[in-house]
Amino acid sequence: MPYRYRLVDVFTETPLEGNPLAVFPDARGLADATMQKIAKEMNLSETTFVLPATRPNCAACVRIFTPAREMLFAGHPTIGTSFVLLDEGIVPNTTAQFALDEKIGAVPIRVERGARPRIWLTTPPIQIGGSYDRAVCARALGLEPSDLLDIPPELASAGNPLIFVPLRSKAAVDRAWIDLAGLRSIKNGQQDATCVFVFTPTPDGAYSRMFAPEHGVVEDPATGSATGPLAAYMMRHKLVLSADGTRFFSEQGTKMGRRSILYVQVNGEQGVNGIDVGGYVTPLAEATMKI
Repeated sequence: MPYRYRLVDVFTETPLEGNPLAVFPDARGLADATMQKIAKEMNLSETTFVLPATRPNCAACVRIFTPAREMLFAGHPTIGTSFVLLDEGIVPNTTAQFALDEKIGAVPIRVERGARPRIWLTTPPIQIGGSYDRAVCARALGLEPSDLLDIPPELASAGNPLIFVPLRSKAAVDRAWIDLAGLRSIKNGQQDATCVFVFTPTPDGAYSRMFAPEHGVVEDPATGSATGPLAAYMMRHKLVLSADGTRFFSEQGTKMGRRSILYVQVNGEQGVNGIDVGGYVTPLAEATMKI
């Protein structure tokens, strides 16, 4: 059977930057195990498969796979798949708002019109976990404790658990690196698959990197599921430096040559009415896979 897919770069207006994503606009007939094998074959941070929605008032069901496992929710696949649905007319391209049916639930999507559309998602409810030892985090990341801000690294999740580690400078962010052994030393027996997100505050928001070795992803160029929790963490610890603390952005992927810009809109005091994450999508290629 032939299955057509689209390749798009997410959180960028420049081809071959941002975070690449493969989208299968019609995945009917594919078994779960086959979807996982395809995601491993594509070897991107994530691959998505579009199916008929199972929840009411949703435009489509979206299954999201890394090379190693299926995700409850992920940001760049949600934004990129929304673009493809609009571009293909599966969702009428005049639609301003719709929702996608994902494992975590219905994810609201908003389309901001302009010379090219900027697509926004509303981050699912954010859960805050425990804190981690600064010295252990520094050692696991190949850094000195003095490279970290005097704020405890913390676990937060909007469906994808991440350990947020605040650093003092862009140089420290660029030096950071972690492997499976280092991640396990930080987790200290914690079982859930977890990512590590390092960042430093900037006048415009944050300069960031994200490592996900347990998901089969050495480094992710842009992590939309992390950006809402990042904004919550930064607000909670008074790390937002921009004059307007309700709108800022995270620059991610620059160190690996895939510069990505993830926009943030904080709705209500401390995001009590939700945190939206948005960005642009650049179409790159389409092809057919024969299974």
